[in-house]
Amino acid sequence: MQTFLHELFRDTPDGREADRILRSCVHCGFCNATCPTYQLLGDERDGPRGRIYLIKEMLEQNAATRETREHLDRCLVCRSCETTCPSGVEYHRLLEIGRTHVEALVERSLPDRLKRRALVETVPNPDRLEPLLKLGRLARPLLPGTLKAKLPAAATAPEWPAAVHERKVILLEGCVQSISHPGINSAAARVLDRLGVSALPGAGCCGALAQHLPAMERARETARRNIDTWWPSIENGAEAVLLTATGCAPTVMDYGRLLAGDGAYAERAERLASMAMDISVFLERNDLEPMRPPMEPAAPIAFHSPCSLQHGLKRPGAVERLLQALGFELTPVADAHLCCGSAGTYSILQPELSQRLLANKLAALQQDAPDVIATANIGCQMHLASQAGRPVRHWIELLDEAMR
Repeated sequence: MQTFLHELFRDTPDGREADRILRSCVHCGFCNATCPTYQLLGDERDGPRGRIYLIKEMLEQNAATRETREHLDRCLVCRSCETTCPSGVEYHRLLEIGRTHVEALVERSLPDRLKRRALVETVPNPDRLEPLLKLGRLARPLLPGTLKAKLPAAATAPEWPAAVHERKVILLEGCVQSISHPGINSAAARVLDRLGVSALPGAGCCGALAQHLPAMERARETARRNIDTWWPSIENGAEAVLLTATGCAPTVMDYGRLLAGDGAYAERAERLASMAMDISVFLERNDLEPMRPPMEPAAPIAFHSPCSLQHGLKRPGAVERLLQALGFELTPVADAHLCCGSAGTYSILQPELSQRLLANKLAALQQDAPDVIATANIGCQMHLASQAGRPVRHWIELLDEAMR
């Protein structure tokens, strides 16, 4: 793709990167075939190729419209297009640049700005989120049906095993997950304990929500805070930073790039990013025999592979293979590559499209009547559970229970 970026943008770091990514696109349109929003809407501008053209036009003219922003907003950042693309176009990075630039060119309405500001200020902060959830539960009878369905039940945080092993890892607690489903982290800690590995509780938010909105400086502040928090454990021998929410993993693994221009943090950010991985990767690298359940799990499960796992981390089928190797029975899922519609804050900011994607995903997951739906990301888990007719669990919890 030939480019003529505007002189105000051309020689900036983002401009050079955008130019490189744009030039790698060959207009083939294969991406549209696996884009969830293009499949729903049939509008070229709501598919990756159309959005690439919109970003190109914006960066060349240094101008944009509300329609440009609307089509970029509708993107889930599921990255299915990247899995499909034969040219290796780094679409998610181009979209991040495009969204950052359109924010500077087209002012949002006051209600929209307030909504996004509220998300950035509350969701990643457990101290603010927890009181809001408690208030929501008290007011549950008065809430609209859609909001009531999204509200998680109260949960207590089980104790973690004592850190007694020589081998240690940092386990990210997360922001929403640490409040809404704390049992996921404790289940992961118990599984690791059985492998002779102690899990050290990590910080809260990873910075993904801010990165996707985009509030890039807030994302960098979060990365710096996490590095400061985790660094003593890394210096004391922690061998990895593990994540049970696949939506967090691509962001933590991107800390090196996010802080590449920060002289005080760049080197540590790069090292930490190289240590970060989804917990399934860590388990694969260890002997699975101690994790094998003492009896065959009877209940068939349908596994929803989050977009962040199969497209962001490039691990399609990885958790499914791990579960099957440990004796779990998995039901087939049609169109497993498609997004469930959660996508971070997407279900809040784009509710109509999100609900249509959710209905399609649940129909596919429940086609063979599994007893349980399993997944690997807290956002997907809560989104699916809001409308599913059966339990939705994190797969590490199922493994922990089967081993017990």
